[in-house]
Amino acid sequence: MIRLRAAALPLLFAAAAAMAAPEPAVQRQVLEDDSVRIEELRVRGVNQRIVVKPKGEGVREYEILPAEPGRDSAQDRRAAGQRVWRLFSF
Repeated sequence: MIRLRAAALPLLFAAAAAMAAPEPAVQRQVLEDDSVRIEELRVRGVNQRIVVKPKGEGVREYEILPAEPGRDSAQDRRAAGQRVWRLFSF
């Protein structure tokens, strides 16, 4: 029979939780040329956010909605691939 001290239990549970759920791979990629800057956020290789920042005067940045993985794009009700502008930010 194995006996553990009460102080060792939280460390044991923390170690087990760390082994069970590894952190997801997060990538941030920036593509830039003379007229536009594109910032991508990928989690586990899947696009989560795409922000396009034009460099022209008076042109606002916008976001492109990526398609959800595992969904049929023909039946997807979201506006995948469409541009979205933020009206307010707090």
